[in-house]
Parts: sequence; structure tokens; C-alpha cells
Amino acid sequence: MSEPKKLILNLFEMNTVSHITHGLWRLPGNNRHRHGEIAYWQELAQLAEEGGFDAVFLADVVGAYDVFRDGPETAVREGLQIPSHDPLLVVPLMAAVTRRLGFGVTFSTSYEPPFAFARRMSTLDALTRGRVGWNIVTSYLPNAARNFGLDEQIPHDERYRIAEEFLSVVYALWERSWDEDAVLFDTDGAVVTDPSKVHYIDHVGANFRVAGPHLVEPTPQRTPVLFQATGSPAGIALAGRHAEVVFTGGKSAADFRRNRARMQDAAIAAGRSADDLRFLVQAGIVVGRTEAEAARKWDTYRRFTSLDGILAHASVPLDLRAFDGSLTVAEAAGLAGVDINGLGLAPERTVAETLDGFRRSREDRYFVVGTPGVVADEIERWLDEDGIDGINLRQYHSFDTLRDVAELVVPELRRRGRLRDDGEPTTLRQRLFGAGSRLPATHPARR
Repeated sequence: MSEPKKLILNLFEMNTVSHITHGLWRLPGNNRHRHGEIAYWQELAQLAEEGGFDAVFLADVVGAYDVFRDGPETAVREGLQIPSHDPLLVVPLMAAVTRRLGFGVTFSTSYEPPFAFARRMSTLDALTRGRVGWNIVTSYLPNAARNFGLDEQIPHDERYRIAEEFLSVVYALWERSWDEDAVLFDTDGAVVTDPSKVHYIDHVGANFRVAGPHLVEPTPQRTPVLFQATGSPAGIALAGRHAEVVFTGGKSAADFRRNRARMQDAAIAAGRSADDLRFLVQAGIVVGRTEAEAARKWDTYRRFTSLDGILAHASVPLDLRAFDGSLTVAEAAGLAGVDINGLGLAPERTVAETLDGFRRSREDRYFVVGTPGVVADEIERWLDEDGIDGINLRQYHSFDTLRDVAELVVPELRRRGRLRDDGEPTTLRQRLFGAGSRLPATHPARR
């Protein structure tokens, strides 16, 4: 009998007040207002490590959500990812009070130079002893482009071409600028590093000119674990070439399997193996010791949820709440003078139906309310029937969601053999893939 498939268990976070659970910062006892405190991140990290989590994954944006109602006011009022602090800076705080917990950080390839970023990530890899990963994004908010001196967003596929070159630069810095045995600390010879083993990279491309050498010696992983969230053809192609862990999903198991197959095909086309990728979905878990307790929690979360926050996050350029619910979306768009083709909404649905769909948008395949046994059954179904490798756990309440899963669900998953043993500290890559700390030879960074 084969060993049960192990779940990758990540906590989904952001250094902000309202991440993806809109309005829930108002819940009694919620700690979201403490996101700017050292103690918040250290308490969270300790709870996650003691609770059996593999990593804390930090999302990020570099702009405000200002499409809904033609401005940022709704997002600002709702605390929707603003105020938002730098995700990289809290990683050392969490690493200092943990031994095994990994960290994923989001950083955009579109607006900042690769040389400085490569140095920061190498520093994090060194400080954490190899427990860090990078979520590769190209940024999607119009306001982000304006924050970096552009009049409008770089076209979608052009952002991915820039990302491809950005990756080439950081790979050269991380993997090829320093030989493995360059650092000597030879006190007798008064040599810190052998100069013959440190190299310029001399990159000259369409978007970047970087001479090198890299300023950081080889770190435990050299290249951090490479995460990516995507769905577009250009994004899937990039993930197939580069990603190790992909965040994807779907409203159904069939949706997820379709997305996974497309990315595995892209990996094979890039000369890699389908098994080189791991697939994580964002999951909502509301658990109680009884069904009634779980139902009460979910009812409370729904009552506190802000529809305005959801619509602002979706960057809907039409304020559906300003129209009679019986109108169709097409009729509302016509009254507002908004092009229906740019909305991404079903024109024949009523405004009321569409708003209800937004409210329930995260109550899909990867969502469960129930007792520990019910939740564990559902997670096993996701693993065995759908073929996911892990989850990013959505936080409804900080830190009650984390505590509930750690105290109620994790012991049940351990009993069923679905989680990794804690064991000795390893790098994040070793923990996720059970192999070495460095990228495999099939990865383009190594080739």
C-alpha cells in the first residue's frame, strides 16, 4: 500500500489590514490593526511553526485599487491592501523566532531593477538559512504603473517578456557569478574570497544592463524557491519554464485539473518534467468542534464581510450597487455609459444575481465549513481526487483561523498521515520537494 500524499500547508498573509477577507478586520479580537508591529509577525510565525505549517506566504501589490468608483477612496476606507507594508522586511523577524517555517514573498519584475532585488533575496536566503521563496509577479494594477513613472500599464505580454529577461539576470547573479568554493576565510593567506572565482555577468539586453558581480556569496539555496500565480497563455508559458510551485485553482475539480494540465504541458515543452511543479490552491477552512460551532463562525464571517471591499478588489469599473437589482448587467452598463465588453461580467444576469455571485465568489470547490473530520475528509478529496499538492490557507480572523486549523485540523491530518514530520530544519526547497537545496539540473537557471 502506497504512502498517503502529503499536504503542503501554507498560511496566506499580506502585510496589510484587509488582504482578501474584506471587512473582517472588524471582527472581535482580530489583530489586523497590528500588522505594523514586530510582535504580530513573530506571534504569527510561532503559531504557524508550532501548528505544523510549512510556510507563510506573503502577497503584495505596489499600487492602490482605484478603478472601482473611479478612485482609491473605497479601497482606502476599507483598508483594502492599503496601508500596505513591504513583505520582505518582516521575513527576518519571523525567521528569528522559528527554525523550520518557510517564507514566500511577492516581488514584481516590472518596476524595479533586478540587481538590487537579487541582493535582497540572497540576503534573506542567508539570514533564513534557505527558508525563503519568491512569488514572481508582473503587477496588474494601473496605479502601480503610475507610481513608477509610466502613464499607463505596460501591455500584458510585454510585462512577461520583461519578466523573462529579469529572470535571466537574477539567475546569472545567483547561480553563476560566484563559484561554490569562492569564499575561503584564509587567515594565513589574508584572503576572504578567491578573486578568480567571482565573475562579472555582463548582461546586456532589451531592458536591463547589469555588469555584476553579485554582491552576495552563495547562499543555502542560491536561487530561492520559485512561486508563480498565473492563468494567461503568457503566464502559463513563463510558469512552464521557471516555476516550481504554482498557485492556481478553479470553481471545480475539472477547472483545477485543466489548469494543472496546461502548466504541466508547458513545463514539458520547456524541457522539464511534469513532476517538477507543485500546485497549490487558495482554500477557505472554517472549523469548529461541532457542526453548530463551525456554522456559527461562518455566519459571523458572512455578516461582517464587506461587499464594497469585494467590488473594489475586483476592480469592477461599474458600481453595480448604484442600480436596481432587477436590471441586467447590460442594462446597468448602458445607463452608466460603460462598455459591457470590458467588464468581464455576464451581461444577461441581473445586478442582484451578480452581486450575490461576488459575495459567494470564494465559496467554491476549495472551501469547507465543518468539524475536524469533515474538513480532513474534504482536504483528502482535494489531494486524491483533484490532484492538488497543497493549500494557501485564507485567514478570516487573525489569529483564530490559524489557531483553529493548527489545533483542530492538523492533528487529524497527522493521524491520517497527510502532513510531513517536523524533523530537523531544512531549506524550503528540501521541505517541499524532498530533494536537495538547489534547483534541479533540468531548470533553465542551471542550464
